[in-house]
Amino acid sequence: MIIGTHLIAGEWVDSGRVFRSSPASGRPREYCGGTPELVDQACAAAEDAFFSYGYTTAGERADFLRSIADEIELRGDAITEIAHAETGLPEARLIGERGRTTTQLRLFADTIVDGHYLDRRHDEALPERQPLPRPDLKLIQRPVGPVAVFGASNFPLAFSTAGGDTAAALAAGCPVVVKGHSAHPGTADLVAQAIHAAIKTGKLHPGAFSQIQGDTHDVGAWLVQNPHIRAVGFTGSLAGGRALFDLCAAREEPIPFFGELGSVNPMFVLPEALAARAGAIAAGWAASLVMGAGQFCTNPGIAVVIAGDDADAFIQASMAELMTVDSQTMLTDGIAQAYRDGSQRVRSVKGVDEVLGTACEGRAAKPNLFAVSGEDWLANPALGEEVFGPLGLVVIARDSNEMQTIARSLAGQLTCSLHLDSADTDLARRLMPVLERKAGRILTNGFPTGVEVSDTMVHGGPYPASTNFGATSVGTMAIRRFLRPVCYQNMPDALLPEAWSTETGDGDRTARELLPAETD
Repeated sequence: MIIGTHLIAGEWVDSGRVFRSSPASGRPREYCGGTPELVDQACAAAEDAFFSYGYTTAGERADFLRSIADEIELRGDAITEIAHAETGLPEARLIGERGRTTTQLRLFADTIVDGHYLDRRHDEALPERQPLPRPDLKLIQRPVGPVAVFGASNFPLAFSTAGGDTAAALAAGCPVVVKGHSAHPGTADLVAQAIHAAIKTGKLHPGAFSQIQGDTHDVGAWLVQNPHIRAVGFTGSLAGGRALFDLCAAREEPIPFFGELGSVNPMFVLPEALAARAGAIAAGWAASLVMGAGQFCTNPGIAVVIAGDDADAFIQASMAELMTVDSQTMLTDGIAQAYRDGSQRVRSVKGVDEVLGTACEGRAAKPNLFAVSGEDWLANPALGEEVFGPLGLVVIARDSNEMQTIARSLAGQLTCSLHLDSADTDLARRLMPVLERKAGRILTNGFPTGVEVSDTMVHGGPYPASTNFGATSVGTMAIRRFLRPVCYQNMPDALLPEAWSTETGDGDRTARELLPAETD
């Protein structure tokens, strides 16, 4: 049963404010909207919870994460039903996303029990060292405090209430206050109920998790400016993320904002690969481009090729594939309108050729395909801005030198892809130093949709792909965003964090000699 109110420190609270959902199917529902007072209550409860939850053992937090996964699965059918109605996403996709969400929670549980994430280091005291003795120094990662998390429109489960940011923060030992996304408030409500049940099972402080709903930007602004919040996790638009990032930076005490803001995820199709398999690459690109109506942050919206007959064949094959794609439902009316506006913006740029144009109404979307010369691409930086939806743009470089220039012109990306055969290796080598500076993940002969949740995944990149190029919002390294290193000098064992001695990892660094300290 959907409750429709806010979960604040273990209580379901009515705010007296109401907004109505706008589902893809079925009747709208009323939900409570957030207020400054409720934001303050949730954040104060999170701060209070930190002094117990932040000092739980890894085993206790792991049990909590696994319990959340269990509770989500218990509500699986109801979650799928409401998420499908709210977002229009296919039920099969939502079942898969739910599996990713629960798998992610359990993976993070295993990670913190393993202990390597703490990066413990120990430099033993050297009392006889000259010219100065060295004290005993121990380093370990500690939780930063309460974290604000924003639900994402395009992933109602894996990037929302119990998604990656929430899982990472809870794994680190940080209480969480979630701003539920107004595109799927019912889904957020049911998942919050699952977390609430897991808190009760684990007998944890109820302030370890709260969720506030709302359909205005005000709730988010109040949340990131609350003095108890110590970090923010966000997945969403560049405009929305940048506004919140600026608020975080303008605080009296600035805090880190871990925003994943989108990307065009360019593919570079090198000449030999293009000559050998233009049709196959076009088919794979088209499938990736329209997956989920193009509403993935890893949607490969740009393909860069070198001019010639093979480039023409690639464009024609891409068009043929996209023409067979049926209309798909977009997540919200606003996203659908933004897709239409973005398509028109690309269409209106001088030098852009419309290869496949489609008309869209309401929340329906069909793919659009455009082509432009490398020269016109370089002259119009706006063409490198993300259009959220199934829009593809083929950039036709004059030669390999211009392809490299196009690569250098890119803003920061989540991914860059290379399609190559062995004879393309020299050109690929020339591109790699550029692509490494542009993206957090580089692929060969593949497509970036479908992000593996693993120890090695990097889902981030230079701005504007994300606001912190040293972090990832997917994979076990995501936990590190909500930790900070603390050094303990000559600290008695009785005062060290329990994690120093009770959670072990074979990879921790110990007792290495350093150069003698300088006198200054």
